[in-house]
Amino acid sequence: MDNKMLLKSCCQQMQISLSQEMTEQFMSYMSLLLEWNEKMNLTAITEEREVILKHFVDCLSLVPYLEVTQETKIIDVGTGAGFPGLPVKIACPNVSMTLLDSLQKRIGFLEQAIIEMGLNNVVCVHARAEDGGQNPLYREAFDYCVSRAVANLAVLSEYCLPFVKIGGTLAALKGPDATAEILEARSALEKLGGKVTRVVDVTIPFTELSHKLIFIEKVSPTPKQYPRKAGKISKNPL
Repeated sequence: MDNKMLLKSCCQQMQISLSQEMTEQFMSYMSLLLEWNEKMNLTAITEEREVILKHFVDCLSLVPYLEVTQETKIIDVGTGAGFPGLPVKIACPNVSMTLLDSLQKRIGFLEQAIIEMGLNNVVCVHARAEDGGQNPLYREAFDYCVSRAVANLAVLSEYCLPFVKIGGTLAALKGPDATAEILEARSALEKLGGKVTRVVDVTIPFTELSHKLIFIEKVSPTPKQYPRKAGKISKNPL
């Protein structure tokens, strides 16, 4: 099975409709990712089939659970090489996507990828999550915050929930063993104005890989003191 066929087959299994243009955009994305990866560390996954399954399809597993319109605003916090934000944007071209990352080099890669794929309505922001979450431009401005970060859920929620408007959702891709994290994050979520509304188990087609999607609704405003300054969040989780 070639790369395009693999991607399309996975999407069909997940009830995601990919046009020919979207498929080509993913192929451009992969070429650029692997080319830039030789100069800077963007991904440890360097085989094309693995990029499709472990990056693209993994991120696309979010798409069936997002309710999007032309007005939907999404931010990807700690996007790295664009995951999950860029795959979501390719599959949902009408949404407005903001990609936030703390490393200028990665922002350079993302800006080039956006140009090469011909994507519109994507903004790259060079900032730490702690600073972005306190910036009036971004605070409580988004319908969805998506993240595939490695931080545990209590820490991740403090980074991400300040960006989400009331009634919006934090959608986090987590490992298959995230149940304990959800319990541990309960008091943090209460302080930050979030509430877990849905947990979905996802298996990636053609692999043994599985993960959880955790959806946290923003039910009340995040108090002004959150997110705290850099360093405090991970050292002293809520």
